[in-house]
Amino acid sequence: MIDVPGAPAGCRRALVERARWEWRPADGGDPAATAQEFLAAHGLPLHDLGRPAPGHDPAGPCGAALYVSAAAGALLAGAPPGAANPAPALPEVAVVVYGHADQPTPPARPAAGRWWLGDWAESWRPAEHAAAVRAVREAIGRGDVYQVSVVGHAAARYAGDPLPALARLGALPGARYGGTLTGAGWAIGCASPETLIELTDGRLVTRPIKGTRPATAIGRRELLASAKERAEHVMIVDLERNDLARVARTGSVRVDELFAVRRWCDLWQAESTVSAQVGDGLGLADLLRAVCPGGSVTGAPKRAALEQVAALEPVGRGASMGGLGWVAPGRIDLGLTIRTAAADAERLHVWAGGGITWGSEPWAEVAEAAAKTVPVRAALAGHAATGAGLSGSAAGSGAPTGAGTRR
Repeated sequence: MIDVPGAPAGCRRALVERARWEWRPADGGDPAATAQEFLAAHGLPLHDLGRPAPGHDPAGPCGAALYVSAAAGALLAGAPPGAANPAPALPEVAVVVYGHADQPTPPARPAAGRWWLGDWAESWRPAEHAAAVRAVREAIGRGDVYQVSVVGHAAARYAGDPLPALARLGALPGARYGGTLTGAGWAIGCASPETLIELTDGRLVTRPIKGTRPATAIGRRELLASAKERAEHVMIVDLERNDLARVARTGSVRVDELFAVRRWCDLWQAESTVSAQVGDGLGLADLLRAVCPGGSVTGAPKRAALEQVAALEPVGRGASMGGLGWVAPGRIDLGLTIRTAAADAERLHVWAGGGITWGSEPWAEVAEAAAKTVPVRAALAGHAATGAGLSGSAAGSGAPTGAGTRR
């Protein structure tokens, strides 16, 4: 069954692929403009997002999956793309157009077979992660930036079919954008709770998430009382307001909800809702240039933060910290690819990080990133997540490897 994040629930069992376009930097050109042109050529015009959606033609396209990596988003923002993708088979942009099958596809049953997941190899040691946090604090002290999101990577060898493992991510609690997207030699699994950009009835919405604590009563109180977390969060809300203002009708940007605490797996997270009315003549390409990469995974100011990211992170963000979801005339729903994993022919890849401010404590940031990856690694291994607290700098480093686990 095709299970694209953000796809209409009533369509998922009936989707069939009709056309596909993938972009990598060697291809050149403007990927946002080319994606918009490709969609229009296949019956999905998205050059004027303020227009009412046409009536759906059952014989025509239903919509499309859209994936934009963090590196592609950085290029669209005029910033350096950062280190190389650790899974080079992955495209940096993918568009897959879907129609409806004549008959709904029955739910797929996992094939019998052995699933083995090896030990995770981190892209940097905890001490190197902590050093990157200190480097960001120094940049803040110089006045170069206000906040930077620092992200680490890990990879593990596997044996068996990775798609059922990636599909398990979508069942994690709070995975608003749970689902998968696949291509030749690559696959992405997403458990993201965060809205990068949504368009419904002519209104744009983004829901930045910033601020994390263990999902306990004490953790919730700590998150609500933390001046550091609230400052970090409000900086990103202001950045998102600015991003939307670039493409919105003048005076229509508003904060509908500020610092609401919601749960994802074993963590509390702070989320806000920012919305705006679509500006006249806004197309998909310009919308992507305005919102990619998402501010909650870059920092502020966005371009200066991305320069820090490119200088500090030793491994590219790959499938993480980008956008993945569904686009169709009158409806866009893209999740920000946090809590996301990817597979190439030999390895699974995961990423996690957090926003660094002047008030960040390096080892606490290392622990927070580790806590975020525990449920993802456990789901990939086929185990229930445990130990997702933020109490130690090595949290999550001993996540279950799944050796010999059968699915």
